[in-house]
Amino acid sequence: MTTLQRLESPETVDRKDAALSRALGALPSLIVAYSGGVDSAYLALAATRVLGSRVLCVTADSPSYPDRHRRLARDIAAAFRLNHEIIQTDELSRPEYRSNPANRCYYCKHELYTHLTGIARARGIAAIADGSNADDRSDYRPGRQAAREFGVISPLDAADLSKDEIRLLSRRAGLPTWDEPASACLSSRIPYFNEVTEDKLRRIERAEAALRDLGFRVCRVRHHDAAALVEIGSDELSRAFEPDVAAAIDRELRAIGYEEITVDPRGYRRGSLNDALRLRPV
Repeated sequence: MTTLQRLESPETVDRKDAALSRALGALPSLIVAYSGGVDSAYLALAATRVLGSRVLCVTADSPSYPDRHRRLARDIAAAFRLNHEIIQTDELSRPEYRSNPANRCYYCKHELYTHLTGIARARGIAAIADGSNADDRSDYRPGRQAAREFGVISPLDAADLSKDEIRLLSRRAGLPTWDEPASACLSSRIPYFNEVTEDKLRRIERAEAALRDLGFRVCRVRHHDAAALVEIGSDELSRAFEPDVAAAIDRELRAIGYEEITVDPRGYRRGSLNDALRLRPV
């Protein structure tokens, strides 16, 4: 369970949330890029509370989007009566994306915002918003360039709301995502400059589902062709090395098609594949 560290005083969080509501209220209408994750779910709910039916929450469905997240997005939209649509995007049809360069996320977001901009123009919707928060400023996120190019706004970031503050507000609002582990698209498990294919994405998705079925809450399967490097959350890591559990991990991932399975003793590290970018010659 999330510890909700780095929180400021409740009054400060309330002040930021009020600033978010004021900013949203100044918009005539809005599309929220809604993945169903912690940040976009809270933004979708906050915007709907302020703007009502003038908010459209759009989920982009593609091979890089896990089915588990798709179901979560649908369930939350239904439970909280969000105006929700699912569209199909096709970033895998873009050679720039498939080649998996260091700025792969740029091409993914470019594909998404191309679709959302078309919807906004066709329906006369004034703005498009993403779920970027204040903590994302220090992270490597090439998708933000695409957001700037398309004029996408980031209301959570503008309100200076951190991830943990959004989790707190989500818990208050009754959103089940409040303690959902951080998530990223399945392509983020494939080392840069290795081609992204639908077959690889499906194998990764099945492997991570198998780990969750074994009781692991935070897990990543870094795909290295026939080898899988498994990252487990630090508070669950010791269990992964118990003989029976280690054998189960090995058995389940071999059944999916991996020939070599290694549990990383360092545990889950956000964006661990970015290490290779720092080592790559310019």
